[in-house]
Amino acid sequence: MAKVEDLIKSIPDTQLRDEIAREVANLKSQKKFGLVFEEHLPEQVLLHSLPIKAGARVVKGGAENEIFTVVEHESGSRKTARFRIVRESDGHEERVFAKELIVIKKFGEPIYPTLVPVDRVTRAPGKPYHTIINAENFHALQLLLYCYEGQVDVIYIDPPYNTGAHDWKYNNSFVDGSDRYRHSKWLAMMKRRLLLARRLLKPLSGVLIVTIDEHELHHLGMLLEKLFPDTYRQMVTIVVNPKGVTQGRFSRVEEYALFAFGAQANVIGRGDDLSTAEEKGEEKDTFVPRWKGLLRSGTNARRRDRPRLFYPVLVDPKRGAVVGAGDPIPLDTQPDLNNRVNGHIAAWPIRTDGSLGNWSVGPATLRQLIAQGYVALGSYDRKRNTYGISYLSKKLQNQISTGAITVKSYDSERNVVEVFYEGIPERQIKTVWHRTKHDAGAYGSDLLRTILGERGSFPFPKSLYAVSDALSSVVLENKSALILDFFAGSGTTLHATCFLNAADGPTEGSPRQQRRHRNEVLDRTGQQSAQLV
Repeated sequence: MAKVEDLIKSIPDTQLRDEIAREVANLKSQKKFGLVFEEHLPEQVLLHSLPIKAGARVVKGGAENEIFTVVEHESGSRKTARFRIVRESDGHEERVFAKELIVIKKFGEPIYPTLVPVDRVTRAPGKPYHTIINAENFHALQLLLYCYEGQVDVIYIDPPYNTGAHDWKYNNSFVDGSDRYRHSKWLAMMKRRLLLARRLLKPLSGVLIVTIDEHELHHLGMLLEKLFPDTYRQMVTIVVNPKGVTQGRFSRVEEYALFAFGAQANVIGRGDDLSTAEEKGEEKDTFVPRWKGLLRSGTNARRRDRPRLFYPVLVDPKRGAVVGAGDPIPLDTQPDLNNRVNGHIAAWPIRTDGSLGNWSVGPATLRQLIAQGYVALGSYDRKRNTYGISYLSKKLQNQISTGAITVKSYDSERNVVEVFYEGIPERQIKTVWHRTKHDAGAYGSDLLRTILGERGSFPFPKSLYAVSDALSSVVLENKSALILDFFAGSGTTLHATCFLNAADGPTEGSPRQQRRHRNEVLDRTGQQSAQLV
C-alpha cells in the first residue's frame, strides 16, 4: 500500500486523487492474517561509473534523496560536459556539470553488473581461499546465482537492526524512529535479499543464520516462516553484553540468532553446550559419559502408555549386578513387587509418586545390553521399593563403535564396563548461550581495535567467538563448507571461518585425535585468535 500511496500523490486530478486515496484507506483497514507489511517502491542504487545520457535518472552531489531526470546533453567534452536536468518532485530545472551527477537505477532496471578484480593477498598457497565483494549486496547476490545457485552450505548475516537511530538507509535516506513505515521498509529490504539467499542455499542441507535484536525479532521470525516454509526454524539467545544496556525498563544483555535448517541439516555437538556454567581451573584429560536412567520419564511414562515396556529386571544385590530381564506382564495383571522371578530379586519400573511406569527399552534389547556390560545397578530406593538402574544410551553405544568413547575396563563381578572420553565429550548445544567469550565488547570491539589500531571503525561488531560458535554448530565436520555473509560489516564472519579452518588442523591421526585438536583450537583465547588475521 505504501507504494500505491506514493503513486497516488502523483495524480494531478485532485478529485480523482482524493477518491482513490479513500478507497485505498478502506482496503488498508482489511488486514490479512499473519505478517502484513508494505512492499514499498523498489530500492535504488547509485552507479558512479555509469555514463550520463539524456533520459537518465540522476542525483546531484550529496543530495541523494532528490532525484532528477536528464533532459539533454547541452555541450562540452566528457570532462566539461553540461547537462540540463529537471527535478522529478516539482519540475525545477537546472544546468549542471557532469561531475556533479551520479546515475541512479531502480531495482529491476537492467544494469548489467560485473565484478572487477581489485587486489589479492596470498598467505598460504593451496589453502582455502576467500572472496570479498564490494557492492550493493542485492546485485552481488544476483551475480552469485550464476555460479553458486544451490551450492552454499551456510549463510550467516548480521543485518541492520532497525533501532530507529539512523543505522541504515532505504532509497538513500536514513530511516529513523519517526518514519511510520520504518518496519515495513526494513521487511521489504530483507525480503528481496532473503529470496535470493534461499536460491543460493543447498536445498536440503543448507542453513540460514540471521542475528537480530528485539526491534525486529518477531517480524523477522514471521518473514522467515513465510519465505522458508520447508525449513526447521529455531531461535538461540546469546548473551553478548553481560554488563547490560538500559533501554527503558530492563537492562538488555542479549541478542538473538534465528536458524533455518534444511531437512537434512543437523546441529553438531561439542564438548561445550554453550549454556551450562563454565568450569573453572584446569581441564581434565578424561571425561566419563553420563549413563541414562532406565526408568522412563516425561511423556508416555505411565504403565498404560507402553504396556510392553513393563517387565521385571533381575538383579543380584550381593554382586551389585543386573543379571537379566523377565517378560512383560498383561496390563490387567498386578505385579507382586516382593516375589522373586526365576530365583532373582525383581526390580520394577516404579515412579517417584509410587505409580507404575515403564522402562526405556524392551526386555530383548535390555538382555543384549546386559550381555555387553552396558547396564549398571544402582542403589535400592526404599520409598519406591525398587532399584535404580542405568544403561549406555544408543548415542553412547554409537560413540563406542566410532572410537569417540573408549572401554577402559570390565568389572566381571558387577558385569559393567568402565568407559570414558579421551578428549572433550560431545554435548548437545542448547538454545541459550552464555559464554564470556561471546562478549561483543571484549571479543568484538576490543579485538578490532587490537587488529586495526583504532577504535570505532565499525559500530557494534560481533564477538569472533559468537560467530564461530554459530558456524561450527552446523559445519564443524564439513571441511569444504561454502559460507556466505552478504552483510559483511567488519569481516567477523571471515575471521571466524579462518578460525574454523585452523581448528581443522592435520588430516592424519584417528578421528578422536582430530576431534580433540579441533576442540583445543576452538577453546583458545581471543588474543590467540587475533593472530589468525
